[in-house]
Amino acid sequence: MRSLLLILALMAASPTLAEEAPTLGRAGVNLSFEALGHRFVLPTPDWLVESNTYGDATQAFVEFFPKGESVDNWTTTYAARLTLQPGRSLDDYRRATMYGYSQICKDEALGFFNFGEETDTFFPALGMACGAYKDNGKLRGLGEVMVAVFRKTDTGIAMVYQEWKGRAFDPSNPETWPVDAKAFQARAKELQDVVQLEKLPD
Repeated sequence: MRSLLLILALMAASPTLAEEAPTLGRAGVNLSFEALGHRFVLPTPDWLVESNTYGDATQAFVEFFPKGESVDNWTTTYAARLTLQPGRSLDDYRRATMYGYSQICKDEALGFFNFGEETDTFFPALGMACGAYKDNGKLRGLGEVMVAVFRKTDTGIAMVYQEWKGRAFDPSNPETWPVDAKAFQARAKELQDVVQLEKLPD
């Protein structure tokens, strides 16, 4: 029943997608997202979603929010982003991601960590804890945690991530985070185990 409701929610949220536009679908119990000649396989969120997709000649993304939330008002967001950048390394993309988050978070409240050791065959999920944003406007007094996995083909490079936002917290103390530490670790493992990126046949 949850899967059926999720499909209906996705269809309702994206009524004007053209055939060339990014498309959402199902891959067994998981979601699929097709764009720019690639297909993602993504774990299904455990909540009903609002979704938003975007695509142009070189990049595409899909974002999910719990029902009733949006890009302007969210406590949890889950997304996949793909860019056509042949030759770019996963390490370079990870470094750029870390730099981007460092621009929105107070230096003293920011920490990054990997879920495991990087090897020739394993690129670990990246974790981030931002205990307090730099923003003095609507984000004042808030912070977030994030987990991301990275995938690539010979023509595309991608990031799939989830963020949880809440009151400012101590990044060194997971008990103060806006998500339960066990749930955070479980989501990191699920993303690491399930997320796939493949090129589609021409």
